Amino acid sequence: MSEDTDATNGGWFGGLDPEDDDAAADAIAGGRAEVPRDWPRLAIDSGFAADADDYYDRLRAAATRATRRTVREREGADDRQLIHAVRAMDDCERTANEVAERATEWAGAIFETAPTGIAGAREVADREPSGAAENRAVSLAARAADLADECDELAGYIERTAPAVAPNLSAMAGPELAARLIALAGGLESLAKKPSGTVQVLGAEDALFAHLAGRAPSPKHGVIFTHEFVRNTRPADRGSAARAFAGKLTLAARVDHYSGEFREEIHDDLRERIATIRARAEGTGEEDGGRGAVGVNGDE
Repeated sequence: MSEDTDATNGGWFGGLDPEDDDAAADAIAGGRAEVPRDWPRLAIDSGFAADADDYYDRLRAAATRATRRTVREREGADDRQLIHAVRAMDDCERTANEVAERATEWAGAIFETAPTGIAGAREVADREPSGAAENRAVSLAARAADLADECDELAGYIERTAPAVAPNLSAMAGPELAARLIALAGGLESLAKKPSGTVQVLGAEDALFAHLAGRAPSPKHGVIFTHEFVRNTRPADRGSAARAFAGKLTLAARVDHYSGEFREEIHDDLRERIATIRARAEGTGEEDGGRGAVGVNGDE
């Protein structure tokens, strides 16, 4: 919005119907001005507002509408669906186990035999109850089985969706870990903007805060420990593996967010780096001449 246009059309809302909230929200979302102006006066002169109070009321309504629309669009993004899915999967798994434990414990007091866990809940759910207590125990076991089934369905959804949302991150970390990293970071864009040292300890926030308070050693890794590149590396080299892995994960997230193209070379580089780190155990690998991702722990 140029200065001449401001003066001619009455500022941000010049030429708009005062009752058209969507048009006003568009002006808020897409407009710009090079310098501040007397916006209330321009709006009053153009007939958009009756007075300054009316202008600010309309400005607030337009800004609120534009913000709500942006939030709806953001919440509908694919990475947000992944976040909801992985959190829902964890909720279902935790709740299913708790309900299954309660149901099988109850069933054990009623039936002669009652296995434990989700498998035990499924067995109890298949029984024919013969009384009020048995009916409730069997029904509760069925609920645990349903939640476990929902957990499996959500895992399948994540397996299918993550590669489309973040192809490089999913190929490198696996769909579930990729979704967890995105969820822990608050979105793919947020993950892409984080330094690799932060990505390295995502999921280990409690341990990191304890370290910063002087109550614990620095964590080598967070949720990335679940990946075999870190978990299956000998403890002495696990810090180096975590740094290298976190560095490439950060690069993969940036490529996914900014281009969305699959790049095989970053995956090849990671495999070679992990192979070099693991070769130390046999005394045949190279020394770690270049640091991967700079972690918070500083161990080699």
